[in-house]
Amino acid sequence: MNPQPFSLHVADSVLEDLRYRLEHTRFPSSQNEGWTDGTSTGYMKDVVRYWTSEYDWRKAEAEINSFSHFTVEIDGVKIHYIHQKSDKPGAKAVLLTHGWPDSFYRYHSVIPMLTDEYDVIVPSLPGYGFSEKKAMNSKEIAKIWAKLMQGVLGYDTFFASGGDTGAPVTIELARQFPDAVQAIHLTDVGWSNDFDQSNLSAEEQKFQEETSTWYWSEGAYTMMHATKPLTVAYGLNDSPAALAAWAASFAHASHAHTDENYVDTAFGGRDAFITTMMIYWITETAGSAMQMYREEANAAHAGGWGEAPKAIEKCTVPVALTVYNIDVHTPQDWAERQGLNVKRYEAKDIGGHFAAMEIPDVFAKDVKTAFKQIS
Repeated sequence: MNPQPFSLHVADSVLEDLRYRLEHTRFPSSQNEGWTDGTSTGYMKDVVRYWTSEYDWRKAEAEINSFSHFTVEIDGVKIHYIHQKSDKPGAKAVLLTHGWPDSFYRYHSVIPMLTDEYDVIVPSLPGYGFSEKKAMNSKEIAKIWAKLMQGVLGYDTFFASGGDTGAPVTIELARQFPDAVQAIHLTDVGWSNDFDQSNLSAEEQKFQEETSTWYWSEGAYTMMHATKPLTVAYGLNDSPAALAAWAASFAHASHAHTDENYVDTAFGGRDAFITTMMIYWITETAGSAMQMYREEANAAHAGGWGEAPKAIEKCTVPVALTVYNIDVHTPQDWAERQGLNVKRYEAKDIGGHFAAMEIPDVFAKDVKTAFKQIS
């Protein structure tokens, strides 16, 4: 496990091909304006215009390369990660795990805000970004993360934070390696029906109802990813507009939002949204990233999709759960029902599902406060 320095330079030919595809986008028609039927054509036309005429990839590329990047092979899987060290003597380490439809770039604004206190490690999930195009479930990834932190980087103990698909990875890391993980910070814990729901609290019942309604109205992408990810990957891997529209649909629906430009807000600006899409585009990982959902579903239903609910696995590591305003709020009771040892809970009146990009200063402060209080 010998880390190799990594820097990014995309060939001009790749950018020229991208421009051609954007300029020749065939936009669909819709009888309804806005976001009723999916990603707004008005929004997408403006994104494509901006992408071709104003967005500067080389500027974004230079920003990405300002961090310390490495790749390393762990258990036969190539992993890309940022390892940004603090100037603080004896700094503790914090591992940040991203989700979908983002990437390691989720934390580009947060990293400099944390390095006064911590060494910051931000890996690309397998199947995402510059890691190997290998779909893995959260339990498998947690083992890779533990070896990265302890075997490669030499941190006997560390903190970890994650959201979206990064949340189950972070939870599994704490469950499997309680002696290594000092505390974890989460922005959600996921949603499931696979347990006894006969004694839910009123708050949990409300959460269950709201989340179920959201999944039926906005969550079609999860079933597509979990069952037929390759089918949609043909379009996303071939059309940058389709890739951006697929990601934008989820980001806009993260709380059934009505603001035409909320996607830009959620990602911390249009440039950041397009940079995130660029990472998927240049690595051709739209398909492999979606396949993580399939691996998670297969692991959860290994005995068959109609099997009885599994026993909840306890997590003894202290947990801080911060839920943000523009998202479905996970109640503390629900998180504890998932076996989590919640020691700090806070519901914010700002931010959303992608808080690390939307409000990085608030997110960074939340992480610091959480780990100081619960570790």
